[in-house]
Amino acid sequence: MPGELGRHRRAMTVATGGKIRLTPTAQDPGRATFLELFFDLVYVFALTRISARAFGDLAANDGHAHGWSAIAGGGKTLLLLLALWSVWQGTAWTTSRYDPRHGWVQGIVITALLASMVMGVAIPEAFTTTGLMFAVAYVVAQVSRPLTLLVALGPHEYRRLKLRMTIVFASTGVLWIVGALLPTNPRVALWTAALVVEYLVARFGWPVPGLGRSTISKWDIAGEHLADRYQQFFLVALGETILVAGFAYSRGPYEVTHAAAFALALATSIALWRIYIQRAGQILGEAVTRARHPATIGRSAADTHLVMVVGLAGVAIGYELVIDHPFDPPPAAWLAVVIGGPILFLAGRARLEYEVFARVSPSRWIAILVLLALTPLLARIPAVMASGAAVVVLAAVALADARRARGRPPEAAAPPF
Repeated sequence: MPGELGRHRRAMTVATGGKIRLTPTAQDPGRATFLELFFDLVYVFALTRISARAFGDLAANDGHAHGWSAIAGGGKTLLLLLALWSVWQGTAWTTSRYDPRHGWVQGIVITALLASMVMGVAIPEAFTTTGLMFAVAYVVAQVSRPLTLLVALGPHEYRRLKLRMTIVFASTGVLWIVGALLPTNPRVALWTAALVVEYLVARFGWPVPGLGRSTISKWDIAGEHLADRYQQFFLVALGETILVAGFAYSRGPYEVTHAAAFALALATSIALWRIYIQRAGQILGEAVTRARHPATIGRSAADTHLVMVVGLAGVAIGYELVIDHPFDPPPAAWLAVVIGGPILFLAGRARLEYEVFARVSPSRWIAILVLLALTPLLARIPAVMASGAAVVVLAAVALADARRARGRPPEAAAPPF
């Protein structure tokens, strides 16, 4: 084993002028390292802060949030979630393109870990008193990653990409820092503009005038490792839903309806896990390795998991609202998370199935249509019953998956990429 590890490490690095330089992965590093899993644990905390912030907005005004205030609060929470996702995804791609055991890469992960923790602490008051804390942590995480790789790569051709990334994040970092010094509305505007620029520039290969752009299909990537990281983040987000449900129920009271809401929350999380894992979520790594351009399906899977994670965040917020107010008929803002969360998850899961098998099972779209059709009725019944309806629909999807797979050999991945 030590010999194999040494050969593996040498495959990931190259000697240049007596120094060990970092290079893109020559082979898949396998499962995530302990440091990467440690990094993920920070996001359990950060996602609970996202849920707590959204719950505070939706539970305002004696348990009800209406109209523009609910939309604005939800938009600001989504902005913070997208910033967190951007840091996590950038770190996951780094450990899937370079040796995650290399000292330079470990330094990147540790920096992102610390920055993400600070961002998580700042989330509840990010648009009031802790905005500068959030912005500085975000900018440090985003700028330090390509800047470190710029130094570590030496003369490698990827160094040009890292230079472009550094320029982009340094430029948008100005918007983040300046926005943190302004009142809420201009802060939201500048942060939104910065995030939109970052997502668009990444989508189009990090173009910078005079320095060109990249084509994603040419990027080296350890596809199985990256797929593993997305699966692990899904579990982090799913675990956060259980954590939120437990915290909400532990506040009491322990009456029958509150207990029923808590039981429905746990049943929902189990159904979500079952739907994800059967079978596309289980063999995502196989699909990525079979694709002609692993980086292309990796980017597509990133978008897919982002949709599912946003859905899970909505589910978690819905848990807390329903457990605290099981008898209240859910207003539109509550239904947006109680029913909208499962709908977003199913939409993302349908896309994942297409990425792995080049098809989508009818049960996904039927379930989405049923939930949409039930929404007007659910607005007139207690929140706990609305939550129960969502559980029934999700359970039906899970049962349909199990029935389709019964007695058949495991389906092999057939990605369309």
